[in-house]
Amino acid sequence: MASPSPHDRSRKDDDEDDPVEQMISRTGCAELHYAVQECMAEHQDWRMCKSQVQTFKDCMMNFQIARKEQLMKQTRVLLNTVDQTPWTRRRPQNAEFNDVFSQDCFK
Repeated sequence: MASPSPHDRSRKDDDEDDPVEQMISRTGCAELHYAVQECMAEHQDWRMCKSQVQTFKDCMMNFQIARKEQLMKQTRVLLNTVDQTPWTRRRPQNAEFNDVFSQDCFK
């Protein structure tokens, strides 16, 4: 079985999404992104698309704020879990420590 040629640089199928489009679709702002693209294609002047750009920007900012809050909440939960985990071993009381120390050092 022959492997595909490394020089075959044909474009992938259109049904494979661009990583940027995948990221934008996860934000819930994809339709607004497409509206900006359509406006830019139609007018060929970004100044004619300021309202679409602003709406898309607001959507992305809202997503980022919500994502940041979600991550901070998860971090707090994880930190609270760590704080409640008994990580340290029991330390000997002073009398126990002194007895062990004197026995080991002065034999």
